[in-house]
Amino acid sequence: MTNPRLLEHAKALRKTMTDAEKALWYHLRGHRFAGVKFKRQKPIGPFIVDFVALEHRLVIEVDGGQHADDANGDRQRDAWLTAHGYRVLRFWNNQVLRELPAVLERIDAVVSSAEPPSPLPLSR
Repeated sequence: MTNPRLLEHAKALRKTMTDAEKALWYHLRGHRFAGVKFKRQKPIGPFIVDFVALEHRLVIEVDGGQHADDANGDRQRDAWLTAHGYRVLRFWNNQVLRELPAVLERIDAVVSSAEPPSPLPLSR
């Protein structure tokens, strides 16, 4: 079960988006990636991720300048997510705003290469 305080914080985060997050969300929610079913500001374990496609186990983070001061925290977060089976793509705000086609291509490459989740082993 997800921590109720984390859920409330995620709800508050959903009310605001940076321009970069808005630009990316436009494509993730219903255009190029409409069938992928991305969620926004979703709690996963002890973290809230910017965007996640649960079926593809893909997390996308869009970072502003504040993350430059917490690179170690981002590495720990990415390590936790990776250890729990997620692939993490991290972009800076200016990458999304200035290089959106390249960002979308990188996301598409990961989504397209995703193997479907393995079925649970049959019990004997």
